[in-house]
Amino acid sequence: MAEAADIQGASPAPVRRRWLRRAIVLLAGTPVMAALVYSPAPKAQAVQGTGVDVQLTSMTPAAPVKGDTLTISGTVVNTGSETINDAHVGLRVGPALADRSSIDEAAERNGFRAGADPSEIDQAYAVKIASLPSKVRQDFTLTVPVNKLELDKDGVYQLGVSLSGATESRPSEQVLGIKRTFLPWQPEAASKRSQLTYAWPLISTTRVTAETGSDELQTPVFLDDSLADELKPGGRLEQMVTLGKDLPITWVIDPDLLYTVDAMTKGYRVRTPGGKPVQGKNKAVAEQWLSSLEAAVQGKKVVALPFADPDLASLAHHGKDVSGSLGQLRPATDKAKQAVETVLHVTASTDFSWPVDGAIDPSIVNVATSAGAHNVLTRSDSLVESGALGYTPSAARPIGAGTTAVVADADLSTAFEGDMLNAGASTLAVQRFLAHSLALNLQKTDEQRSFVVAPQRMPSVSQVQTMAAAVRGLQAGRWTQPGDLEAAAAAKPDPGAATQVPGAGQYPEALRKQEMPVSAFEKIRTTQNTLDHFKVILAAPDRVEIPFGNTTNREMSTSWRGRPEEARLYRDQVQEYLIGLTEKVKVIPKSDATLSGHSATIPVSVQNSLVQDVHDLVLRVKSANPTRLMFGDSGQAEQQVTVQGDHTQTVKFTANATASGPVEVTAQLFTKDGVPYGKARRFTVEATEITPTVMLVIAGGVLLLVLAGIKMYASRKRVAARAAAEESTQPSDESTDTGPQSTEGSGTGETVDR
Repeated sequence: MAEAADIQGASPAPVRRRWLRRAIVLLAGTPVMAALVYSPAPKAQAVQGTGVDVQLTSMTPAAPVKGDTLTISGTVVNTGSETINDAHVGLRVGPALADRSSIDEAAERNGFRAGADPSEIDQAYAVKIASLPSKVRQDFTLTVPVNKLELDKDGVYQLGVSLSGATESRPSEQVLGIKRTFLPWQPEAASKRSQLTYAWPLISTTRVTAETGSDELQTPVFLDDSLADELKPGGRLEQMVTLGKDLPITWVIDPDLLYTVDAMTKGYRVRTPGGKPVQGKNKAVAEQWLSSLEAAVQGKKVVALPFADPDLASLAHHGKDVSGSLGQLRPATDKAKQAVETVLHVTASTDFSWPVDGAIDPSIVNVATSAGAHNVLTRSDSLVESGALGYTPSAARPIGAGTTAVVADADLSTAFEGDMLNAGASTLAVQRFLAHSLALNLQKTDEQRSFVVAPQRMPSVSQVQTMAAAVRGLQAGRWTQPGDLEAAAAAKPDPGAATQVPGAGQYPEALRKQEMPVSAFEKIRTTQNTLDHFKVILAAPDRVEIPFGNTTNREMSTSWRGRPEEARLYRDQVQEYLIGLTEKVKVIPKSDATLSGHSATIPVSVQNSLVQDVHDLVLRVKSANPTRLMFGDSGQAEQQVTVQGDHTQTVKFTANATASGPVEVTAQLFTKDGVPYGKARRFTVEATEITPTVMLVIAGGVLLLVLAGIKMYASRKRVAARAAAEESTQPSDESTDTGPQSTEGSGTGETVDR
């Protein structure tokens, strides 16, 4: 690798002369001090009760030029039990480091080492501390003109800031603590400058559920409202935009983040523990962030990852054999381009895929390119150089089948993964980053090369700020010039660069342990199958197809890495919610029925509690005993069903009884493809057979009743006639009462007749 390559200009002869000159001066002036300075560090640190923690909180300028004044600020803390007397903080400037490996080696050393650590520069620039009691912290600032550092040719120089002093148990002065950093020295623009591309990732965790409101806009429901904290001033994503807008970077965006924030601007709801979702309150925050981002990306290169940033390694190792899993990548890529254009009004490239930490193997490459991407963003600790070139080749490497591996430099890409909250850690990280970038450019080759930095996907606020400081340190353009990912992928590859994709056995075990299991993809497939059966009955399938399609992508997101339980819960909730929707269309449970006679109608009701209509459903009823109860000419019958939203439709079936007794009937909905839909409902029909003999008996009984009625009627008529005859023989003085009597009799007779 390039770590083994020499840095141009790092000539050892001037270095030895400078060291010798400094040593002679120091030894001549302070022989006792010189002897103490070069005493072995382990002995000095091993003395009980002594020790100092040195931290560097700032260094400006990070990459000085001639005429500058170097200012280094920091703190020293007496970690021992004794007071340190007659102390001073001094600056030590070593020789130019020979290669990138020397940079890493120097950064990893702890404690003062005589011979390895250089001597102090003129003590006139030291900061004196008369007394430093135990556990006491003291700030310091070293100010040194650059021309006093005796820097030779261009290169990376090791700096050491040390505290020297005496204690009661060790009255002679000794080095009690040291902190190392690096000074990149390239005062004039190099004749050959590297192209350096910094990928600036805008990615966050999944926040949106599959649940939406019943309104026309289908207001989305969020898992929580924590995204607002990242979007607010000082938040992680706000800092990414605020700092990134003035930097020469390539924006690498997960389109799901854009859709999520855009949804917040239109109104959203937030899930509450065990309760009804409440209205989100950060609409204005989302609007401000999106507006700032849209302004920041104008005129810049934008790369859109597939929607929801799918975990390509998990798909390759566990999901590709689960039907339908790989089929999600193409729609995810299509949605990516559309999302960026719709929300940010810029055109994005979708020709890049980015496996986790840039780790690849043949299966990951195959999956990464299956959706049409021709460039795979990997890293130099995955696609490793043999070191035979003696320098680091350009990022672009052809790896076959028209695919280009864009190899990000591992040292540069991982430079800010630590805790950058501490100013000392941040300062050291920036200086080490700049040192490596200069060392790359100083490697011995006549070709201009192109390098890529692909940092962690979701850097913290302090990491973002440190990244920005490092990129600003390069803006003078003395050894690099800004590039973009598309140009880096299109750059002419070095014919001697490694192009062999590492085998599956070389994939990092730590990353493999974080992958989604096969069971996760099987759960996603089950949910997808349920969705496929559900949407065919809907009058407006987009109302479920779009939100659940996006959710399927989110279930495969890289953001679930390290959070397996949260990922499992999310998948379970998606499936439960979808099943709940499908159950809103159902056959209403029916009570048992009695069927008297040969034929009757049986009503069955279908309920639709959705807000939209359902159609293309078939309701089928089936007799468990067709010899006793039939529907039409067979044991079953079916009818097509269409039910309006929030309505119930009753369907009537004609049943024929051929024998008496109970018969179980099943009512089941089916899709137009013949797939059962929802639960089957069972009820019992009690069939009663009416035979001819029974009919004759009933008819005879009715005839007897009719004859009896006629006989009674005739008898009453005779009685009435007799009474009328008797009345006609009465004296004439009673004849005046005949009218009323007749009327009463007539009335009595009419009543009987009715």
